[in-house]
Amino acid sequence: MKDTGLVAATEFLRHPSMVGSAFPATARMVRHVLAPLTWADIRVAVEYGPGSGRFTFEMLRHMRHDARLLAIETSGAFVEKLRAACDDPRLIVIEGTAGAVGRHLAAHHLGRADCILSGLPFSTLDHSDAQGIMDETVAALAPDGIFAAYQMRIAIRPLIDRRFASVRCGYEWWNIPPCHLYWATQPRRDVSDLRGTDLEAAGSGRKPGDCM
Repeated sequence: MKDTGLVAATEFLRHPSMVGSAFPATARMVRHVLAPLTWADIRVAVEYGPGSGRFTFEMLRHMRHDARLLAIETSGAFVEKLRAACDDPRLIVIEGTAGAVGRHLAAHHLGRADCILSGLPFSTLDHSDAQGIMDETVAALAPDGIFAAYQMRIAIRPLIDRRFASVRCGYEWWNIPPCHLYWATQPRRDVSDLRGTDLEAAGSGRKPGDCM
């Protein structure tokens, strides 16, 4: 499997609002984000914004032989490179949006996900789009599933807090840029009335239930 770091820099320059960083994640950050995941229990995993594939390849290294990894990417260049770089039959690379995660899972007969990992830059997304993605994420997760995210900023935190009963967080300095890390479990299904409170929390700079 070859690295696609050059594509990451190119795509960041072309679409800075959709690519979190011009630099691929460091090996240390990848290990930090993935360490809490219980791989023996993960049959279906989803990755939002696989980009250069740093997390993708490491996830495949840990995953069960009968598991599946659905990688959802908006950039055609990244999709092409990932498909060329990896012929692992467990990997399904989709050119599409995270907001349609449920439809993508259904199209491949995968059911609900045990794990969803996101590197999407929520701080640059439209509020409505960000809320929609999080609502779809909750709907797509199994009841005992986990949502993991790595972010340059904390815009995602109120979105997570209002949709998950349990949130762990961390920080990884050894990355360009350093990132806030989140692991959320116990997804709440009653999220229909949360959009206004999401905006209020984001606008105030408040970090509900901050554990850092």
